[in-house]
Amino acid sequence: MALSRRHTTRVGIVRLEATAAGTITYRRVRDVDLPASFPLPGGATWTPCEDPGRGPQVEGMVADEEHGALYAAQEDVGIWRIPIGGGSPKLVDKVRDYGVPATYNPETDECEVSGPDPGAGGEHLTADAEGLTIYRQDDGEGYLLASSQGDNTFVAYGREAPNGYLGRFRVAPGRAVDGSEECDGAMVTSARVGDFRDGLLVVHDGFNTPDVVDGNGEVRTNTDFKFVDWKQVAEPLDLDVTPGDWDPRD
Repeated sequence: MALSRRHTTRVGIVRLEATAAGTITYRRVRDVDLPASFPLPGGATWTPCEDPGRGPQVEGMVADEEHGALYAAQEDVGIWRIPIGGGSPKLVDKVRDYGVPATYNPETDECEVSGPDPGAGGEHLTADAEGLTIYRQDDGEGYLLASSQGDNTFVAYGREAPNGYLGRFRVAPGRAVDGSEECDGAMVTSARVGDFRDGLLVVHDGFNTPDVVDGNGEVRTNTDFKFVDWKQVAEPLDLDVTPGDWDPRD
């Protein structure tokens, strides 16, 4: 199990353990401090712009116990692969704006671009990098899925290092419900779940429609989750559909 800390780069890895009393406790495995500044080609150093006193925090995480890896999405930076037992983290993909200089403007409470793009960013993720989940297959293969919150898409990578890019997709509006926008998290399984016989992908929708109003007639925050048939995601990207291939109880 992994824990992140708001506005910091620290990730804690712990192991859940059963006690003789029948309760669950945890044992600390290691802490990992991800970088807050990054070297760029040509010798420059880039620090992601944040509000004063805040660091580039980690959002979505998912553990791949079979391969001994923890994946962590650092919002303004990209996706890290962290060895659970020890070793240095590796950045497996970067957001498009990686390296772009920006300065915090206290009047607008926004970070504003203050220089040219050095061309050091990735091609697939648009900040913020958010929710992560793994489609697991029983031979240790499968896929890593990531929420690219800035453009309301999801990116698929190979599960094994070096986590090659496999494609992208969007959960678009349908006839009866809207799609997924500003997704914070997702979960995928190959298990048969109700009518989803080919597996299920569940994604957060940060802006559900239609709008909902409160007792004063004002629009209130309206979020929910969208359920997606895994087959509808997998087939256009030429990914596997293996219903029930992996069971966490095995």
